[in-house]
Amino acid sequence: MDATVAIGVPVDSVGRSGGTELAPGTLRELGLPEALGARDEGDLAVRIRGEERDPATGVVASADVLACTTKIRAAVAAAIAAEERPFLIGGCCAELPGALAGARDVLGAPLGLAHVDGHLDLYDGATSTTGEAADMPISVALGIGPAAWVDAAGGAAAIPERTALVGFRDRAESIADGMRQPEDLVRPPLLYGADELRRRGVAAAADELAVRLTAAGPFWLHLDVDVLDEMVFPATDYLQPGGLGWDELGAVLAPLAASEELIGVSLACYNPEKDSGLECGRRLVEGLGGW
Repeated sequence: MDATVAIGVPVDSVGRSGGTELAPGTLRELGLPEALGARDEGDLAVRIRGEERDPATGVVASADVLACTTKIRAAVAAAIAAEERPFLIGGCCAELPGALAGARDVLGAPLGLAHVDGHLDLYDGATSTTGEAADMPISVALGIGPAAWVDAAGGAAAIPERTALVGFRDRAESIADGMRQPEDLVRPPLLYGADELRRRGVAAAADELAVRLTAAGPFWLHLDVDVLDEMVFPATDYLQPGGLGWDELGAVLAPLAASEELIGVSLACYNPEKDSGLECGRRLVEGLGGW
């Protein structure tokens, strides 16, 4: 796919206005579609509103999350069917299950996933301490749950052994919360935590990852900006030390972005309200424009 289409997904799974739902508009004003060489489709008519956890799913504003998934799924499917590569400008990580589902619908089978994120995102409605949908996208993508959300996505959309969790550093916190760990799954994903990337050499590990993902067909790339260190990119909501620097992130993304098997991309968790001078937003546009 040579043509890219930018699709805004203005959602924030905290259930209130503001925050990451402002990211598509801000990044558009900063020139992200132009930097990507993308046709700009504008924003989807999606929002997540409400702060109550649904008793069945455990998800905050569950009905809106499911509705968003359905709309994202349809938009991604339409783009890929038109032989365009969708680039979702989020928003938060709640966008990912719908994106993967849309790609799977067109491809006819689940696909690979490079999940570049500071978090493992394997919570569910019971183990998430917040109930925010952004805690759970990998659980949904792999068909684990919450069940209603998996149903909205049409079942599992990613292949576990072709799902790579890259750059995470929340292992201790997630264990304390009781979140299932990747190794607990019958078919575990590939693990490239931040410490492991550095131990092996970021560029070498990224090259290996790209080979493993692309050898078996199409894959999706999801980038949550909190994979970056909190001092490097403070304009996000869940800050952690020990994250990647810009050069390290570039080394991770380069072989993935260059692959002909890359079917689509989603960007998440930039919060313009925490970026008063928009320096983080500008740096993000500059980095992504280098693709």
